[in-house]
Amino acid sequence: MIYTVTFNPALDYIVRLDAFTAGAINRVNYEQVLGGGKGINVSIVLGNMGIKSTALGFLAGFTGEEIKRQLEGFGVAHDFVHLESGFSRINVKIKANRETEINGQGPDIPAAKRDELFKKLDRLKENDTLVLAGSIPKTLPDDIYERIMERVDGRGIRIVVDAEKKLLLNVLTYHPFLIKPNNHELGDMFGVVLKSDEELLAHAKKLQKKGARNVLISMAGDGALFLGEDGTTYKSPAPKGRLVNSVGAGDSMVAGFLTGFEESGGDYRRAFFQGVATGSASAFSEDLATRPEVEALLKTIL
Repeated sequence: MIYTVTFNPALDYIVRLDAFTAGAINRVNYEQVLGGGKGINVSIVLGNMGIKSTALGFLAGFTGEEIKRQLEGFGVAHDFVHLESGFSRINVKIKANRETEINGQGPDIPAAKRDELFKKLDRLKENDTLVLAGSIPKTLPDDIYERIMERVDGRGIRIVVDAEKKLLLNVLTYHPFLIKPNNHELGDMFGVVLKSDEELLAHAKKLQKKGARNVLISMAGDGALFLGEDGTTYKSPAPKGRLVNSVGAGDSMVAGFLTGFEESGGDYRRAFFQGVATGSASAFSEDLATRPEVEALLKTIL
């Protein structure tokens, strides 16, 4: 079973305008409300691909209930910790001549509720996969990723980490199965600007030396690179298509990789290319990737 953890879920209020002017009344020509958060996005796309998962994390208030309702509509199983006060955050995504985001804070998470999540994670079994993705609310300890990985260490659980610089670097000692930095994040980890595939792979190898097993590097319109624990490397250009919505594309890549890995019995090549196709399918759509969209794109890059 695959489990995803989203520490700070959100309702994404997505609007489109011909142009956005600060300090003025702006009228939208398109709007949509989607339950989101990186782990939740992974679970939704896994479900679209026919792979079962369980979404974990924290929910609160009327927004939390809507996130749960939407997940149930997608057929995604969930086992959230429910908070008695506050509400799950609302993020506003403004898409006009430029993209602007306004992200909410999220509710307070007491220590007792954090421990409740830990107890849920204690139920994971050997060969399960745990996806840790996204930011940490200010009321959780900065080392929450490390605490979780230490707790499940040695139990044969594959862990996928999709997080920013410090969060990612601090967990490498626990040998995550897969990490997914983008090309800019990878350079930022080492204080350099990486311009070539050779430089990207060289620094991916440095992350492997620190403990990562497999490194998937997303490069937006330039495609992706993969460095496997067996030394294999793969590269793919981005499939052809029109960028519609970048929100969730990276999460979709993770979901696609896990789908390919599960369905192929552990073939990294298949997992990589399925990941690229799935990330692109979400980027080319108003919604998250569906199986037919992914299959069509996959044929163009394999």
